[in-house]
Amino acid sequence: MSTSSRTLRHAAAGLLAAAGSATAQGTAGPSEATPSAAARPTIVLVHGAFADASAWARVIPLLERDGYPVVAVQNPLTSFETDVATTRRIIDAQPGPVVAVGHSYGGAVITQAAAGSDKVRALVYVAAFAPDAGETVGGLWGEHPAPMAQALVTDAGGFVSLDRAKLRDVFARDVPEPETRIMAATQKPIHGSAFQATLTAAAWRQHPSWFLVATEDRSISPALLRLYARRASGTTVELASSHVPFLSHPAEVARVIVQAASSTAIASARRGRDD
Repeated sequence: MSTSSRTLRHAAAGLLAAAGSATAQGTAGPSEATPSAAARPTIVLVHGAFADASAWARVIPLLERDGYPVVAVQNPLTSFETDVATTRRIIDAQPGPVVAVGHSYGGAVITQAAAGSDKVRALVYVAAFAPDAGETVGGLWGEHPAPMAQALVTDAGGFVSLDRAKLRDVFARDVPEPETRIMAATQKPIHGSAFQATLTAAAWRQHPSWFLVATEDRSISPALLRLYARRASGTTVELASSHVPFLSHPAEVARVIVQAASSTAIASARRGRDD
């Protein structure tokens, strides 16, 4: 195992411990008004660029505490097509209904991967891209510039990462500096071609969607996040957070996911009674 992998695993373990400690101390979590265990969908979490599935370490215990099955997808970030295929495989593998949650670039991934799925009941966009069919992943991002654009570094292989000295400022201002140093050291680069990929379908046109707008986001403009939500006629929640609210405000992020899951479970139960 590489030093970077050990560091990432240690960081994830630390985040899980912190989340468990916060839960034990009574940190506010999701709404208590949750559906019965039989009606609870599986929550499929999709990370964004520069991260992996361990980014959700503070949210997962809160969702599981409320009885939701959770799967966090490990996308390779080598191409948009590969990430979509990986995510769709995980969605299809679930035994029952799914709520797909995407952060940042992961929002574009679920937009394509969940399209046409008979398992997906809802989408949750956490400070995330939500392109339409025919748009590239990062197309509107160029029209709504954010400070992150000045912090991107591309290597000889075409993989993009964040300038380590700028990561905290543009990505995670409200996360303690010791944690952002680990994030900078363990970040997972994404191939630049992923942002130029064109979507062929938009799942938010088929499924109810929730949008968490991070109002202090310096990676994706809050104006663009609101545009995505408005265009999808989605349920919108605004939160004074950086681009990584699942780290700085995990309880609030979990609450939005539970709202989406609860709403879809109730709707499914009603359809069942009507049938």
